[in-house]
Amino acid sequence: MSEVSVVGPNSGETIRLGRTQMRILEDGTTTGHRLGIGEITLGPHTEGPPQHRHAQHDEGFYVVSGTVHFTIGEAVHVAPPGTLAMIPPGAPHTFANLGDEPAVMINTFTPDLYVQYFRDLRDMIAGAGELTPQATVEAMSRYATVPATDFA
Repeated sequence: MSEVSVVGPNSGETIRLGRTQMRILEDGTTTGHRLGIGEITLGPHTEGPPQHRHAQHDEGFYVVSGTVHFTIGEAVHVAPPGTLAMIPPGAPHTFANLGDEPAVMINTFTPDLYVQYFRDLRDMIAGAGELTPQATVEAMSRYATVPATDFA
């Protein structure tokens, strides 16, 4: 029988990235690396990463609370709780919390390729690095992800 994973509300690996927190719920270990899942909490008035494209994984975002603004190319989608945004490989995207309250999303990666990106950012900050757009883009590049410079 395969190993079962149960992650309670106060467990999981928590990664703080400035005003953003990623709680890794499934890093791919239980799913044979087919799926990674995280819970993202964006502080009020928090921008996400530079708009970017993934080449090797789908990414999903389910808004649990707050309102998230997804920018897909030039289009902006206002996403209240209950909204699901699925981003296929190649689609330019980013997100932000423009509101006064935290926003929480469940984030999926298929396959789990991108979970390590968050760990890399954490380790860079722990090593006295600064979480700049350039540092973010550099970490992204290790996971088949490039900036969507045509929409920057």
